[in-house]
This record gives sequence, C-alpha cells and structure tokens, in this order.
Amino acid sequence: MSHLRKTLANLSSAEDFLKFLNIDYEETVVHINRLHILKRFHDYLKREKNTEDLDDQSLKTLYVKLLSQAYQDFVVSDAVSEKVFKVFHQAIGVSHVSLEKVAVSAPKAR
Repeated sequence: MSHLRKTLANLSSAEDFLKFLNIDYEETVVHINRLHILKRFHDYLKREKNTEDLDDQSLKTLYVKLLSQAYQDFVVSDAVSEKVFKVFHQAIGVSHVSLEKVAVSAPKAR
C-alpha cells in the first residue's frame, strides 16, 4: 500500500480529507453534508479504473479532483436532491425487498 493510501486510511472526517488534500471548503456546507460528501467521494472512486498502478502524486491529483467534485455537488445542490443514500430512494417510492429477506413467522398460540 502506498504512503498516501496509508495516510488517507487514518483520516476519519470529511474535514480531515479536505484539509489533507488542501481543498478549500465552507464549514457550513461540510457540517450539513459531511457523510454525503464522503459517500459521493467513495462512489466516484469506485468508478475509477486502474488506480492501483498510480504513484502517490498521480493518486493525490485524482483524489483532489474527485473530492472537490463530491464537495461541489453539495455546494450547488442538497442531500435530498443528490440522493446519495438508499433511504432517499426509498422516500420517493423506489424500494425493493427480495423474497429471501422476508421472514415468514408462525402465528402465536393463544
């Protein structure tokens, strides 16, 4: 694992990531959307291919780009509109429960 990845693995808050990557941010935006920003950043990272081959400088450049993009998503929009988490999809009626997850319980004896 690269030095950069090890350092990032020890960061825990959106503010930690933004500060470490030297990304300017408004505290109020992050305060309201910190989990959404990190989730969106994670989603953007998952879309990237072949990041294992990048050196630390290239990786840092990519992380700055993607975290900046994730942060900006919530500067110009909000959590409800962006629907990062599953609960927001369920709130608009998009829900799916597989039959395997439905447990059939026996009626209680009286």
